[in-house]
This record gives sequence, structure tokens and C-alpha cells, in this order.
Amino acid sequence: MYDVVIIGSGPAGLSAAVYAKRANLNVAVIEKEYEGTGQIAESGNVNNYLGVPDINGYDLGEKFREHALSLNVCFIEKEALNIEENDSGYIIKLDDGENIKSKTIIYAAGAYPRRADVPGEEEYTGKGVSYCAICDGAFYKDKTVTVLGGGDTALDDALYLSDICKKVYLIHRRNEFRGAQSTVEKLKEKDNVEFVLSDSVVEIKGDKKLDSVKLASGKELAVDGIFIAYGSVPQTALVKDIVQLDDKGYIVAGEDGFTNSADNGDCLMGFFAAGDVRTKKLRQVVTAVSDGANAATSAAEYLMKKCNVEK
Repeated sequence: MYDVVIIGSGPAGLSAAVYAKRANLNVAVIEKEYEGTGQIAESGNVNNYLGVPDINGYDLGEKFREHALSLNVCFIEKEALNIEENDSGYIIKLDDGENIKSKTIIYAAGAYPRRADVPGEEEYTGKGVSYCAICDGAFYKDKTVTVLGGGDTALDDALYLSDICKKVYLIHRRNEFRGAQSTVEKLKEKDNVEFVLSDSVVEIKGDKKLDSVKLASGKELAVDGIFIAYGSVPQTALVKDIVQLDDKGYIVAGEDGFTNSADNGDCLMGFFAAGDVRTKKLRQVVTAVSDGANAATSAAEYLMKKCNVEK
């Protein structure tokens, strides 16, 4: 039986593994992707992680993984299919039929950006297509970009980018926004922001890198970048009947990682959440790493208290 099993090997999961190992806990990381390091591997450039400026996301993820490996963290490259609670902790059923037992779980499966699902999106991801204005906005200083979406994320992204970019097109398939009207009013005051309403992007075009977007109306806009702000999808299907989720499907958990039972809302002992999968405002590498450290520390303290009680 493990002291801690971490599900997910992105920055949150790997940070949790390092902290758990340094707390002298018997820890394993379950990850369905071969040598996976999470969504960070898809980032063409990371320039906001303290102390490691201007690094490829894949390379940064590899550094995180190498750190965990240097501490002899056990990696189980299988998919977790089911989790059951028992008197001693949890049983995790894997896709090959094996059952893993653990006293605690740190769930760090992450979230993935909601896609636009249009031709050219996959081809130009990292070459003009981005899902994070805060991460990549600085690369488009004095350039022309478009933001897709009508919720608060899209409005906030457009407002943020308007202070950086020469021109910002805000494209929304409806005539009204779902996001805060106060932000809409601020955007209307910006000379470099243009609303493109009741329209949508049907194709992302370019030559080696993105250079334009084609709209359903037939128009074509010359742009240097496109920010798809349709929100993200938390990977919580596995735990929806175990832990309490918010209305968007994220695990309800504070910075300490403690979660609540889906049944009665009471604290779910020994089950922690970390990274993009939990409720929080900012989903960045730095906050994921912080979450992992906090969750592992909480798990170590929980195990120590449990051990003292059992004695």
C-alpha cells in the first residue's frame, strides 16, 4: 500500500510527488500518457515561470519530471478507471485490471482548453493559436489578434490584450455577451478593439504560421494571432461521484487541497485536489506547482495525525 497516489503528472502532480517524497512518503504517480507531463508540453514557449525565462513548454515539463525521477518517484503509466474508498484509504482500479491501494490520493488530472474545432486550429496551435492570453499575450505586442468567445474569459482576455496589441478583434457568434457588462463597456471605450458579433471563425489560415481567419459571413481578417477563450474542461469524470464539484465541473477545494464528499459535503478525508482541476481564479504553471506542494504537505500532515490517532 502506498502512502500517497497522485493521479496526473502535470506540474501539479509532479510538484506533489517531489514534496511527498521529500516528506519520506511512499508515493506513486499514475499517468495514462507515456512519460506525460500534462498540458504544459503543448506550450510552444513559457516566459512567466520564475527563474526559467523563455523555455519551451515541453522542456520545462521534462525538467519537472526529471526532478521527480531523481528522487526515485514511482511512475505507473496506466489509466485510472475507478476509485473506491475503504477503511484504510482508497483502491484505484487501473485499465489493465490491477488494483492499487493507497492511504491518500492527490487528484491532479488537470483540465484541457475547449477547442474551436475548426480547420487549421491544430496545425497552428503554438504558431499563432493560443488558449491563454496571460501566457502568450506578450508575444503579440503591437500586433493584430482576435479573441473568440463571449464569456468573462474572452472579455477579460480582450481587455488585457488591448493594452498590448495594436488591434484586437473580439468575435462572438451571438449579438450579446454572456460576460460582465462592465467589462463590455470598458472594451467599447478602447479605440483598438473591434466587436465582430453574430459571426464565427470557420477556418484558421496561414503559411507556416497563422496569418488570417475566415469567418462564417465570408469575411477574412488578417491577424497575427488568435486566442480561443471558450473556457476549459476539467478532467473530473472519474471523481464526479466521489468529490464535490462546482457548477462548471471543477473540484471544490482550497489551496490546502482538502476536498468535500459528493454525498454530504463533509470533508473527504485523505482525498486532495491540486492544479487546474480545482476551483481557482488563475490556472498557470506557477499556481499548479504551488497546489501540488500544498496538497502533498496536507497529505503528509493528515497521515501523521492519523498515525498518532491509531497509536
